[in-house]
Amino acid sequence: MTKTFPMIAKTLPGLEPVLEQELTALGANNIQIGRRMVSYEGDLKMLYKSNLYLRTALKVLRPIYEFDAEDIDILYTTLLHFDWSQWLTADMTFAVDAVVYSSTFKHSRYVVYKTKDAIVDYFREQTGGTKRPSVKLSNPQLIFHLHIAEQHVTLCLDSSGESLHKRGYRANAGGAPIKETLAAAIGDVMRVRRAAQVCDPCCGSGTMLIEAALAAKGIAPWRLR
Repeated sequence: MTKTFPMIAKTLPGLEPVLEQELTALGANNIQIGRRMVSYEGDLKMLYKSNLYLRTALKVLRPIYEFDAEDIDILYTTLLHFDWSQWLTADMTFAVDAVVYSSTFKHSRYVVYKTKDAIVDYFREQTGGTKRPSVKLSNPQLIFHLHIAEQHVTLCLDSSGESLHKRGYRANAGGAPIKETLAAAIGDVMRVRRAAQVCDPCCGSGTMLIEAALAAKGIAPWRLR
């Protein structure tokens, strides 16, 4: 039997209903709209399909641990006792990012710092201080994402890496370029389809036209990445 698990697709505010429609068309299960995100369930194939085909998603995350923390010390201690060896080995590289909406945790950088400490200290305890994974900001092997809403903490694996609005086709951008995810959503709302004729007289770097063409031809937006 195929193993399914929860996933979260992050998006721009206001694009959640469009992303929900995309996930429905992709075959995701238990879809629920949230704040700047849509949660759903699927298998590993769905995780890959989400990264390849979703046009309005910024990140695809896989939640792996949830808990409540009343302060930064409890956050550190709880993460220290999490079984990081399920996902990471001492010879791998990793990075951490965080999004914080909390009156308790006011500095996302400090949350990231304490999370990194917890991961490193966990492996130091496991190996007697001889080996530990390394923090690498550029192209790490794993990225952990921490989301804190007041005192509720969700730890996720970031399956996307760079934001998915970076399609890979843009060499240079004009002034104030529209995000590719927003351009794709506008095209979807306008029901741009294969037979439609699209004209953008103020096209700038052509993002809306490119996204409309990709959608009309059914080309996966991230095939160039």
